[in-house]
Amino acid sequence: MARTADKIESLIADDSAMADALAVVYDRTDGGSERIEWADVNDELTSGQWGRLIEKDVLESVDDEFRLKDPGAVEAALDDEPTTTVSTSTTDVDSDDEEMEESSWSKWDKLAAVGSAGLFLGYSQSSVRNIVGSAIEVLVGPIDAVLPFYVVVLVLALLTGLYSTLLQANLMDMDKMSAYQERMKDIQDKRKEARERGDDEALEQIREEQMDAMGDQLGMFKEQFRPMVWTMFLTIPVFLWIYWMVLDGHVATGEWEIVAPLIGEARWTTKVLGPMQLWIIWYFLCSMGFTQLIRKSLNIQTTPT
Repeated sequence: MARTADKIESLIADDSAMADALAVVYDRTDGGSERIEWADVNDELTSGQWGRLIEKDVLESVDDEFRLKDPGAVEAALDDEPTTTVSTSTTDVDSDDEEMEESSWSKWDKLAAVGSAGLFLGYSQSSVRNIVGSAIEVLVGPIDAVLPFYVVVLVLALLTGLYSTLLQANLMDMDKMSAYQERMKDIQDKRKEARERGDDEALEQIREEQMDAMGDQLGMFKEQFRPMVWTMFLTIPVFLWIYWMVLDGHVATGEWEIVAPLIGEARWTTKVLGPMQLWIIWYFLCSMGFTQLIRKSLNIQTTPT
């Protein structure tokens, strides 16, 4: 694959030791025909080198193991053979890396981010809130007609907790997140060792490596923020509907008061925690509780290992 070849060229150009690391991986996967895991190479590779191979998609995840994405490109690089799409300048390599970073967010992700920002106006602009609330009422109204309002909020909290968990599990690349964390940990370990032995030259090199790793931190932030954007895009309308129901008096007359745990009998607009009203507290408690139950019951990992 052409892009994999470019990434390998870039890795070796940035750090010549990556050629030895690639040779070890290539040898222990029998030329790319077998799968591999960290335990198979941790005697020869540092965690930072392993993380860079995953980060640059030279290694791709298959179940709980990894394999070389393009063994031919690795073999060509190790043999010092020119690949078919070798970059002609450092600028080309940098632009490819930037394009790779940008490609992690599709145009739909960017539209969801813009949409989420627009929906935020509903909290302060009654016109936006009325439009969103009326639209969601078409979907939620039949449920609200047969269930008490507090149960409707509970059901909505369950749904938002479910899809927010699924979005995190499917949109966040845990392998890349782990690779980012492994590289930063490796840099910190090397820095500590260099300080202990008073190696100023090594410390200077590590500082330069830390500057290069700033791009990794940006990549980690983008990976974390991507599912958050979609969660907000789908959750804000639900939250605005509840806000519209309470603030504009659409809740049925006999459902304005409930007996809430630890609070007792109170109205939805009763301030419970500072300026936060009961309906906000009720929604967030239900949402957080259901989210934790869903993660445990479905065994969904939402943080990198």
